[in-house]
Amino acid sequence: MENTIEKALEYVKKVFENDYSGHDFFHTLRVYKMATSIAIKEKADLEIVQLAALLHDVDDVKLSPETHTNKDKARNFLTINNVGETNIETICQIIDEISYRGNDSVVPKTLEGKCVQDADRLDAIGAIGIARAFAYGGNHNREMYNPDISPNLDMDAEEYRNHISTTINHFYEKLFKLKDLMNTDVAKLIAQDRERYMRNYISEFMDEWEGIS
Repeated sequence: MENTIEKALEYVKKVFENDYSGHDFFHTLRVYKMATSIAIKEKADLEIVQLAALLHDVDDVKLSPETHTNKDKARNFLTINNVGETNIETICQIIDEISYRGNDSVVPKTLEGKCVQDADRLDAIGAIGIARAFAYGGNHNREMYNPDISPNLDMDAEEYRNHISTTINHFYEKLFKLKDLMNTDVAKLIAQDRERYMRNYISEFMDEWEGIS
């Protein structure tokens, strides 16, 4: 297993070496470390969790739409590295369930999927979550904030995927919703602190925007 994990780390480092949207190798590494920590506490299958965490973005619809449906990159890596077919299907199911999809978001069917989803969502909030939000917005030519554009708080998966808004709106459209969508007790506790940090940041941002701070 250790050899497969090492190969997965090398693989994702190469896949994301030129990504500057907030979905870089270090995002994957943080998700891997957090998912491992959660899995140990939850007594989940560590191999499944770690491989799913490492491969969770390689077929992301935003980054690799041509491989997203069949999870081709993840499947090929796992097959080449002699991971059993049952585990491949489990890992690919976790990858398919992990993403936030507005009102169509799902709760993973397995404990392992819940660990990985929580780890990925935790990396979207807090101090690093703020940095990633602005990195993604800048990478996609989005405005930081525009008071004339209101957040859309009620979107299905297709609307969410195609929606173009401001980075500040993204906090209301997704990031502030994640705390209440955590699956595991450990993630719920971490999310409380990270959301509090984000809300304080947004409060300060708005005060500075209005010139009162």
